Amino acid sequence: MPTTGAILACHECDLLQHEVGLEPGGVARCRRCGAQLYRSRPHELDRVPAYTLAAFILYLVSNAFPVVGLSINGELVQATLLGAVRGMYADGDWLVAALVLVTAVIAPFVQMVAMMWLVLFLRMGRVPKSFAKVFRLLAFTRPWGMVEVLMIGVMVALVKLAHMAEVVPGIALWSLAGSMLLLAAAGAAFDPHLLWSKVSDAR
Repeated sequence: MPTTGAILACHECDLLQHEVGLEPGGVARCRRCGAQLYRSRPHELDRVPAYTLAAFILYLVSNAFPVVGLSINGELVQATLLGAVRGMYADGDWLVAALVLVTAVIAPFVQMVAMMWLVLFLRMGRVPKSFAKVFRLLAFTRPWGMVEVLMIGVMVALVKLAHMAEVVPGIALWSLAGSMLLLAAAGAAFDPHLLWSKVSDAR
């Protein structure tokens, strides 16, 4: 296959090798260790805005409505995600509150906004000066988005509380699960190699 002139370093063994053109659906692998370097998915980035927008809408619902409620002696006590953060902070668990705020609220928000911003500018054929900075911000925040860990924690807490009170799942619990799945789909469709190839084309 013809080379494109670009040089890539394998993320597994650091072997430097020339990038080659691929047929749609093709996969480029390292010559030394066989690790996947990149795939040819020309229209993969087109799915990112749809996934991200849907995830963002569910994210707003997740932060506006109660996640779960407990019915004790006929009295229903409900809590939103941000309300739980405020409650933990008020109880002195400021470190846990900060972790929940960063991993379940701030990092997913930054991740969705950054992906949407990057892809929409490319679809318009523009590469703003802050493009690289936003991409680095996205790469930094992606490992901190841990909505799935929060969901596992909520599920464990619900099981343990079920024998003490009647558990009432809130609408935010389901929207949080949907947002988690859509954000994972957007992250899977967000191909950095394809992104930077489109940046080169736009320039």
